[in-house]
Amino acid sequence: MTVEEKTTVSERKSEENAGEKKALECARAAIDKKAENVRVLDLREISGFTDYFVICSGVSDRQIQAIADSIENSMSKKGYDLLSIEGYSEGRWVLMDFGDIVVHVFIDALREYYDLESLWSDAPRVKIPSEFYGPAGSRLN
Repeated sequence: MTVEEKTTVSERKSEENAGEKKALECARAAIDKKAENVRVLDLREISGFTDYFVICSGVSDRQIQAIADSIENSMSKKGYDLLSIEGYSEGRWVLMDFGDIVVHVFIDALREYYDLESLWSDAPRVKIPSEFYGPAGSRLN
């Protein structure tokens, strides 16, 4: 392998890690607001419109909005732009588009109805570090 090829492979891995880190930052921000059943799906090999889905649930419209606010604030602090957001005012299913990351914050009933995890069952799951959950984290992931 030439030096140029090694550099290209290294740059590609760095970009992949950056996307995963970005998705995990969204997951951490959601968990900070007590989001439930947080999942990160790696769609890079099966989707042409985004690299990762972050999917989570809340129990009320206010919690859904708080989770979305937490994600937006966290990503903004890291320098990532929110390209669009839908569903915030209703607080039942908030869709947040960061380009390479799409976040879905659901009220439980809608999450069950749309069942994105089954729809994208071919997508590998990204392990969420247990420390994101605090002391009880080892049994949640």
